[in-house]
Amino acid sequence: MAITVSIELSRDFEIPAAYGEVFDLLADVPRSAGYFPKVDKLVDLGDNAYRWEMEKIGIDKHAIQSIYACTYQSDRDAGSITWKPVKGEGNGVVQGSWALKANGDNATVAKFRTSAELTLPLPGLLKLAISPVIKHEFNSLVDTYVDNLKKAF
Repeated sequence: MAITVSIELSRDFEIPAAYGEVFDLLADVPRSAGYFPKVDKLVDLGDNAYRWEMEKIGIDKHAIQSIYACTYQSDRDAGSITWKPVKGEGNGVVQGSWALKANGDNATVAKFRTSAELTLPLPGLLKLAISPVIKHEFNSLVDTYVDNLKKAF
């Protein structure tokens, strides 16, 4: 048995750094992933595709792990970085984008959007109980990521 949990997130914030610095960091997936919490492994699949293997949550046979892969595209002139799912990799389907815009010489407005569908090997009866926990955890990870990015500059 398995359950699927859908998550959508958006964050709008300002980073105290020049547009070029922010874009360069976020477009470099391995470097950017270094600021994302609880990443167990980031595997380079080639052609700007990466598999994210998150740390396991839980204990022994009751532990769950999110694994997903995305292909990334960046456009410096448009201020966009997008990711689309790689089919057949892991138990998650994740897509999203960064939209960046300079705000003067030393600040960048960042808009982060992502959606995910995670399929977890849990009984259907647990969906009502576990979905809010998973959504909360995902929100917490993204909030920590945003905080870590702000501190990086």
